[in-house]
Amino acid sequence: MVEPARHGDADDHILACDSCRVQIAGADLDPHHWRCLNDSMWTPVPAVQVTAWRLLNRLATAGEAWANDQLEMLYLEEEVEAWARAGQAGADDDDLVHRDSNGAVLAAGDTVTLIKDLPVKGAGFTAKRGTAVRNISLSPSNEKHIEGRVNGQQIVILTEFVKKSV
Repeated sequence: MVEPARHGDADDHILACDSCRVQIAGADLDPHHWRCLNDSMWTPVPAVQVTAWRLLNRLATAGEAWANDQLEMLYLEEEVEAWARAGQAGADDDDLVHRDSNGAVLAAGDTVTLIKDLPVKGAGFTAKRGTAVRNISLSPSNEKHIEGRVNGQQIVILTEFVKKSV
């Protein structure tokens, strides 16, 4: 059953092999095993869509670029997306998701590009638009903040002013 159950009927269930069930339950994901999500995410069955969304999110957070690409293409009805978010593992406030200005999920170690000139307070310079910030780190307390080096200086950058580089 895909938790939390909506209606308690067959529409709240998926059929999965033992390997899939173990990984869905929270074990480490094998990214190659989940390449099938490229096709199954397009099903009209909401329980499968919810499971695909949750797994793609976990894979994207683990740094799988292909999963992030699939997430950007995936469309869910509002009710289905709310269901997916409600039962997502670690959906409490302790698990922050950092997103760039386009909504792409950011992970530690990613490279981002500034989309606006940003005056750096206390450092006396302006970080110019188009500057690549490599090997970012994520703020554990605020999903709107990332950290990175610009001109050799470690700075905090608001996620609304960056886009993820490919």
